[in-house]
Amino acid sequence: MADPLSEVITLLQPGTVFSKGISGAGRWAVRYEQFGHPSFCAVLEGACRLMVDGHEPLTLEAGDFVLMPATPGFTMSGFEPVKPKKMDPSVSASMTEELRHGTQSGPPDVRLLGGYFVFGSPDAALIVSLLPQLVHVRGEPRLTVVVQLVGDETREHRSGRNLVLARLAEVLLVEALRSATGATASPGLLRGLADTRLSAAIRQMHENPARSWTVEQLGKEAALSRSAFFERFSRAVGVPPMEYLQVWRMALAKDLLRRNDLSLAEVAERVGYSSASTFSTAFSRHVGQPPARYARSH
Repeated sequence: MADPLSEVITLLQPGTVFSKGISGAGRWAVRYEQFGHPSFCAVLEGACRLMVDGHEPLTLEAGDFVLMPATPGFTMSGFEPVKPKKMDPSVSASMTEELRHGTQSGPPDVRLLGGYFVFGSPDAALIVSLLPQLVHVRGEPRLTVVVQLVGDETREHRSGRNLVLARLAEVLLVEALRSATGATASPGLLRGLADTRLSAAIRQMHENPARSWTVEQLGKEAALSRSAFFERFSRAVGVPPMEYLQVWRMALAKDLLRRNDLSLAEVAERVGYSSASTFSTAFSRHVGQPPARYARSH
């Protein structure tokens, strides 16, 4: 049976990881503008505030983990009001020592391990659109262990470091995303997979992308009427079912085109289009360039 979460992460190709220790004491606040790369943070001890653009403020406590697959703008702070200091994530990541905010001496009020990694897929934005913008996990020690391993591997320049970090990035993503699967997750693939009815339809879309699906057929897979399925899917996943299917088909098509070992007609057939011309029209409309040109440029 298809495993949509694993397939999405495999296509994203998580790789290079940057991480560092961060601490804060007294009055402090830092502001990061929209970054684009996926970022993560584990709270090792203490507590702080996190305000992500477009979301309710969060109080982070020891044992909490946060993942932002596309990292919108956000502010992190202590609990006393102060004007945020603007930060450059690329400069912060290049620093080797722990990054300290607020009062520089004495014990910190909070200690974190934070960082970001890079998706190898040139089409990461398309696939990331299927994931929630913000993942907040509480009480999952496995995640903290993985983050600590990432921090240790980042600091030490051992043989095989890049390969280990790439694998740890995959594990970090899987652990974070499946820990956040539930009815309380923000709209996206995770929330859809948490719904037993919707999950059956999503797995079918991933297992049989070439099939000429209709909303009615997908509704039958979910044991729901057409209208009930459409409404429930759109609410949980954040997009209508056929739009989700098209995004997934285009992600698969791009991956197949980059491999350059299939004809256009074969790619079209594998992702559910009756002819190369029909596929070419749909691909051009969705991606902004014909599939043949996309394949040459990648």
